[in-house]
Amino acid sequence: MKKTLLLFGFLTLGTFCVQAQTFRGLDKSPLEMAYYPDDFAHTRKTNDEKALARVLYSRPPKNGREVFGKLVPYGKVWRTGANENTEIKLYQDATIGGKPVKAGTYSLFTIPGENEWTIILNNELDYWGAFRHKPESDVIRVTAPVKKATEPIENFSIQFANAGSGTNNAVMRMGWDQTVVEVPVTFK
Repeated sequence: MKKTLLLFGFLTLGTFCVQAQTFRGLDKSPLEMAYYPDDFAHTRKTNDEKALARVLYSRPPKNGREVFGKLVPYGKVWRTGANENTEIKLYQDATIGGKPVKAGTYSLFTIPGENEWTIILNNELDYWGAFRHKPESDVIRVTAPVKKATEPIENFSIQFANAGSGTNNAVMRMGWDQTVVEVPVTFK
């Protein structure tokens, strides 16, 4: 009886150890990070160099689907990516689309439209999608025109680009499929 219990214990422990070492497969919409300055994560040479902004988001693929107006409906709040809501961290005070925003971390939502998008920064953090979006927690809402991409963008992408001399003026670009939206960002 003791041997049977001991054998059962070893088998149970062995099964637990094998399962504890397995990993689930890769996410189909991988988590991505975009910094401003755009190359900050890869080219900083000293500890004195500082990022001005960082966006954390998931990159869903087009996979032959019709994206805007279909997969992502027009006129509805979107998480701006996939999975958890997208977050933007401003390391210093900024002006986004002409509206002032204090340094801090915010959820980044959008309301896609055929000709323009509404970009929303919200105080609510750490939740899945846009299902719990509370308009009363919005910090700013700005609009930006839709542009046609020069070529299809397979995975949703967010990037920053310099928009003038120095690093104080930037553009945050969001693009997927045939759509690109650019939002001006100025750092103080």
